[in-house]
Amino acid sequence: MDTSRAWAEIDLDAMSSNLEVVRERIGAGRAILLVVKADAYGHGAVPVALHALRNGVSAVGVTCAAEARELRRAGIRARTVVLGPVLEDEAPDLAREDVELCLPSAELLGRVDAALSSVERPARVHLKIDTGMGRLGVAPEEALGLLARIQASPRLELAGVMTHVAAPEAALAESAHLQLAVFERVLATARDRGLLCGRSVWVHAANSGAVLSGLLPARARHDAVRIGIAAYGIAPHPGLDTCDLRPVLSVRTRVVHLRELARGAPVGYGATWTAKRPSRIAILPIGYADGVDCRLSNRGAVLVGGRRAPIVGRVSMDYTSVDVTDVPGVELGERATLLGKDGAEQLRVEEVADLIGTIPYEIVCSLGKRVTRTYLGGRVAKSPSLVG
Repeated sequence: MDTSRAWAEIDLDAMSSNLEVVRERIGAGRAILLVVKADAYGHGAVPVALHALRNGVSAVGVTCAAEARELRRAGIRARTVVLGPVLEDEAPDLAREDVELCLPSAELLGRVDAALSSVERPARVHLKIDTGMGRLGVAPEEALGLLARIQASPRLELAGVMTHVAAPEAALAESAHLQLAVFERVLATARDRGLLCGRSVWVHAANSGAVLSGLLPARARHDAVRIGIAAYGIAPHPGLDTCDLRPVLSVRTRVVHLRELARGAPVGYGATWTAKRPSRIAILPIGYADGVDCRLSNRGAVLVGGRRAPIVGRVSMDYTSVDVTDVPGVELGERATLLGKDGAEQLRVEEVADLIGTIPYEIVCSLGKRVTRTYLGGRVAKSPSLVG
């Protein structure tokens, strides 16, 4: 492992534990579709997907064709769903790879259907219904007609019907309950008309927020849940109970330089911080190109020697300066933690996000390519799924 700059430790055993928590909350008989888009929220899509599939996850979800191809190139043959729109020129190759496609509009349904004329077997598709997100999806009043079109097409096979809950706090928001009610009405009529028949048709609405908040009662959890941020041990909303979840990601680096500064000496671009006392400053080889948000300048902290050391001066592209005056015995090469535990202290993703006024998703998805990912643990808690 290259520790000359910075590295991320991905605790696969913590992920196994989080998936067990999800299973307990959704009950038996529901499948888990693990969302590994955006490089598994910065955790590494291929290693995370492989581990999750070995731990009983039934499928993985991505957001675009390129992400699906990455999994297939890695030998992952398990059920894979592209949750974002797939344009007609991408659809044939994905269908040949048995990647399932999301159809969020009548126009795209027609274009994809026509583009699949050269594919020998039907493409498995999920119809997305917009029940209140206001982004992707067909209107509820369109859904029945489009389900009938899918059923009638020799080139399409229905794999799922889905919607997306807009409120990250899910059950804590009235809008989420209203969305679910709309979805249930469409599903009831579709079942009455025989439009949800087929091999392994999944109805899915619940995401991490819905599962953690208890939005869906047992009878309405449908066939599958789409779990993303919860699998990585992070709360999608501060009002949700995540005490049983274990953070999967830690980000660490090492001290590469130490400075002794006199009172009044500046640090960093623009001299936004000056020493109010004789100070010892540690330079860390990690900056905004690696995912350290500039908004942490003069506000954030890192852990050194099991203590919090404040970030001083502006975070730059390659370096972050921290004040270690109150941390005894800091030496060159000493480990510093930007996310994770060091002794009794811990810096959680949610804490950092709250400090700078953003959401936890942004913190983990911003982790740069120069940050080496290393994987720890990897116990298998459930039966393996099909991987190459």
